[in-house]
Amino acid sequence: MTVSEQDAAESAPRVVSSFLEQRKEQIAQRWADAPLFRSVFTVSRDEAVEACKAVVEALSEVAVTGRLEDIAAPGFGTVRDQLGRMAATRARSGSAPAQIAAEVAGLRVPAVDLLREEFADPTAPQAQECVLTLTLLLGTLRLVVMETALDANAELIERQRQQLLEVATPVIELWEGTVAVPLIGTLDSARSQIVMESLLEAIVDQRARYAILDITGVPTVDSLVAQHLMKTVAAARLMGAECIVSGIRPAIAQTIVQLGIDLGSVLTRASLADALAYALGKQGIEMSRSDAGASAR
Repeated sequence: MTVSEQDAAESAPRVVSSFLEQRKEQIAQRWADAPLFRSVFTVSRDEAVEACKAVVEALSEVAVTGRLEDIAAPGFGTVRDQLGRMAATRARSGSAPAQIAAEVAGLRVPAVDLLREEFADPTAPQAQECVLTLTLLLGTLRLVVMETALDANAELIERQRQQLLEVATPVIELWEGTVAVPLIGTLDSARSQIVMESLLEAIVDQRARYAILDITGVPTVDSLVAQHLMKTVAAARLMGAECIVSGIRPAIAQTIVQLGIDLGSVLTRASLADALAYALGKQGIEMSRSDAGASAR
């Protein structure tokens, strides 16, 4: 690299920073019509222009520091706040990550075209270095936006997972003072926590004296599942409700015995109907077998 070329490379970030600051309005006007901004700011174009200006200012701040490839550069904080939210909005509306990445990449051409206009000879070494610097800066911008969008997607997926867990573990009021949780599928730690929280809330809201945990739909019961059940039963007792575990099939009973799991302190019944009949009987309500079966259904 010659001395002049080295000087051009060293000064390129400062030139690009100055260019971004001086041509902020023109860049913002062109970016406002890009798909990334146009699809989010559908009501007011002026709002899109202002958002673009904020991003250009942030890029100018990054460029002057020379940290062109550092996604942790302070200036990219504004980008995360602005473009990150936009990308997250696009992702939630169904846009694929590849599409969002392409839309961010589309911001490069308008900015580079304006930068070339700054030089009498766009092929001169300094011009080439500045174009390379701006391209590198916008490439890092793309990484920042994608990182933020992926984080937003992960948060959305986690919220949806929690919502599915809550839907999959409903608390049903079977009778006045009696609630039940029909469990279906594997009972892991995360789901057990949801079950416990939902059941305790129902005990308070319904003023329930009896809570039934029906495990008819739980395929297997191991020591971990038994531990989760014991904790839920203990928590229900602390809230003043007697907890009954129903739906223990012969195969599960054998497994519990073979594993040496002690459920001696837990009240159990073979079926949900039996558990309901027990709870009603404790409240002085007498029902025939057919009535109890109909109520359980």
